[in-house]
Amino acid sequence: METTNKKTRLSGIAAAAVCACLAFSLTACAGTSAASSSAASSAASSATASASTSSESSSAELPNVTAGTAPTKEGITVNETISNSADSEHAIEADGKTESYSNVAVQKTGDSNSGDEADFYGDNATIFATNGATLDLSNIVVESNGKHANGVFSYGEGTTVNISDSVIETQGNCSGGLMTTGGGTMNAKNLRVLTSGNSSAAIRSDRGGGTVNVDGGVYATSGTGSPVIYSTADITVSNAYLESTASQGVVVEGKNSVTLNDVTLVADNNKKNSDKSDVYQAVMIYQSMSGDAANGEASFTMNGGSLVNANGDVFFVNNTVATISLSNASIKNTDANGVFLRAAAAGWGNEGSNGGQVTLKAAKQTIDGNMVVDDVSNLNLYLTDGSTFTGAINPYGKAGDVYVELSGSSKWVLTSDAYITSLTCDADSIDLNGHTLYVNGQAYTAGTASTGTAIEHVVTSSGGHGSAGAPPSGSSGAPSGGSPSSGGTPPDKPSGSSSSSKSAS
Repeated sequence: METTNKKTRLSGIAAAAVCACLAFSLTACAGTSAASSSAASSAASSATASASTSSESSSAELPNVTAGTAPTKEGITVNETISNSADSEHAIEADGKTESYSNVAVQKTGDSNSGDEADFYGDNATIFATNGATLDLSNIVVESNGKHANGVFSYGEGTTVNISDSVIETQGNCSGGLMTTGGGTMNAKNLRVLTSGNSSAAIRSDRGGGTVNVDGGVYATSGTGSPVIYSTADITVSNAYLESTASQGVVVEGKNSVTLNDVTLVADNNKKNSDKSDVYQAVMIYQSMSGDAANGEASFTMNGGSLVNANGDVFFVNNTVATISLSNASIKNTDANGVFLRAAAAGWGNEGSNGGQVTLKAAKQTIDGNMVVDDVSNLNLYLTDGSTFTGAINPYGKAGDVYVELSGSSKWVLTSDAYITSLTCDADSIDLNGHTLYVNGQAYTAGTASTGTAIEHVVTSSGGHGSAGAPPSGSSGAPSGGSPSSGGTPPDKPSGSSSSSKSAS
């Protein structure tokens, strides 16, 4: 049986949309906010103008993922097809009630002409739940091919989507696989989620965030600005395979988190669409100041599993306070020119105070590669439970403040000279390996114990540290419908006119 759902959702803000004014290879497409990241307005600088052009281009083919275990379209029995081809509508909508679907194919074409309406409130999503609804989905196939046509969307406090044993494929730009905003909840188990459009993370959130729990499955992206995970929420992924072939593997923005438990992450960030940074990375943690995420401490946690980075750095932290916690994870950087961790200024935030303030906690962890901390950034590094760090910190000379603490038989083996500010260690913790470790300008003497003091991290309104001021030219300021002080909360959704009245981009 084939069912066509033409129901029109009333919506609000009449905002002009620019599909992907991405500040860096990131994921959001809101009208004037940086894609679940740092969006620029239609009056943005020429640096982001090229990003918009790039993001409007036709999408690539869906990723061909052979690793991992997850359902396939061919393996799901489909008894009904539900389709919708109208702009700004849904194929399935659950509004304030409990609904369930299984063994259906859900298809969506058509576009949204408002990035904010689509990214914040679910306009044009293929499957949409709102107003405290509970939506249960199992053994379904979701396919979308339109601009701002997210796959499965949970919006608002009290709204819960439970989806299992299903396939989601999106091919349009600005079309994430799983999307959560406004405090919604998304619970996903054993999915295959593939996206090929630009600004189309497989696991995606935007303003107001929420809670996302993913267990098992395969999640892959091939578009520019499309990390596998883009977090302005609290996102936990366990026992899954994640792969990006053009973008970061994971991006965390502002006071939000990503936790990976026994996950395989393969990242090849090799495309950019702005000049805010010339660094490629597997995991990026930052604050865009677009208003999509509250200021505060971001966190990335990896327990077990593996991370393989093909290009650039493993971790990059900019314009925020961040804690990275690693426990018994296998981490390999195949780029000999990349570093393990870079905390540094880039094109977000206020010049002079937009570095990264990082706490890196490593337990039972092997770390290979250098760490670079620029002069507006700082680092507290804690090595515990027999961890080993082979590499140098700021091998080219002193820059930002760095505190290193080793305990529980942990070791640091230098691969070149290193420069830090303060050190706590036992007498046998440091292997100089023929190099010099400078601690606050003084050469460390091999075989001696040391006691130092950690660096205090302070969150400010600028996202980084130091004094706050007006955003520099070319960075995003307050987007339409919100401001950096909004703390990542969606603006009130007005009772509205129909989506057909909204202005086009």
